[in-house]
Amino acid sequence: SGRWLEVHETAHGLGLRSNATMLYGHIESLEDRVDHMARLRDLQDRTGGFMAFIPLAYHPENNPLPVDTFTTGLDDLRTLAVARLFLDNFANIKTYWIMVSEKLSQLGLCFGANDIDGTVVRERITHDAGGLTPEHLPQDELVRLITKAGRRPIERSTTYEEIRAWQ
Repeated sequence: SGRWLEVHETAHGLGLRSNATMLYGHIESLEDRVDHMARLRDLQDRTGGFMAFIPLAYHPENNPLPVDTFTTGLDDLRTLAVARLFLDNFANIKTYWIMVSEKLSQLGLCFGANDIDGTVVRERITHDAGGLTPEHLPQDELVRLITKAGRRPIERSTTYEEIRAWQ
C-alpha cells in the first residue's frame, strides 16, 4: 500500500489527477478498511489529487482467495456511508452498479455516494469473477435510476466536468 500511495503522490505532484479505490469483502478486517481510508484521506490532505473514491466489492468466483461469498447489501451500503463520513476531503464517492447491482447503487445515492459509475458497454473483469449484473445499462436506465432516487442526473467527463444535466 505504501508504494501505491507513493505512486499517486508523485502523479499528483506532477499535476495528474487520479481515483482512489478499495477492494473490500475478501480477507481484510474492518480495521484494515479504516486504515486504508485513513491513508487515502491523509494523502488527499497533502495533494488534493484524488477525484473520487471507489469502493469495489470483491467477487469470489474464479479467484484464488479463500472466500466463498459475495459481500452483503448491508456491507456495501455501510462501506459507502463510512466513506462519505470519513473521506470528508473527497468530493466524489462512487457506487459501481456492475459490482453491487443497479438497485443497490440507486440506494447508495442515499448512503453517501454521489456518482453511479457508469455507462459501460462490455464489462468482463467483474463478470469473469461471478458478477450477476448486466454487462451494460443504457443511459436512459441510469437516468431513471438516479431520478427515482430523488437525485439529478448529470453526464460528466472523466474529470468531473459537466457535459449534460437532466431536469
